[in-house]
Amino acid sequence: MNLVTALAIVIGALAVVATYICLGLGTGLQIWALFIAWGSFFHTGGDNDALVKSLTAHVWGIIVATVALFVVGTVGGGALMASVIVGISVVVLILGAHVPALGAIPAGVYGYASTAAFMLLTGVALTEMNALLSAAGIIAVSMILGGIFGIVSGKIAGALAK
Repeated sequence: MNLVTALAIVIGALAVVATYICLGLGTGLQIWALFIAWGSFFHTGGDNDALVKSLTAHVWGIIVATVALFVVGTVGGGALMASVIVGISVVVLILGAHVPALGAIPAGVYGYASTAAFMLLTGVALTEMNALLSAAGIIAVSMILGGIFGIVSGKIAGALAK
């Protein structure tokens, strides 16, 4: 079996499991964040090193977005101030790539965007750090699980393709 066919079969089967974990078990995990991280794993190289690089950058993005949203919530100032705060936080996010462990810039952006989307669309109180940390934790666990699904699917598909 060729690798693309093996990946299609394995990822399809594991997508059933991932979706059930997120939607059927009441975990609160976000399937879309899991899939973003799963794709990021392959985009970053699809091997053990990619898992570490991708997940580390996701967590970095989650941290930066959480801090940025807390600042937006506490400083106020409307859309212009929020825009400036987001711009500054994105500079910090990208400058993090000077640290080799945070060098997977797209993966950091995926973590940042996933966090901001979840917090803003679910109405998390941006001035309540406990609420922000809880939401950030949901995205972090979802993305970590996505990376794990990535490595598992890659290994199984690789074995089937041999």
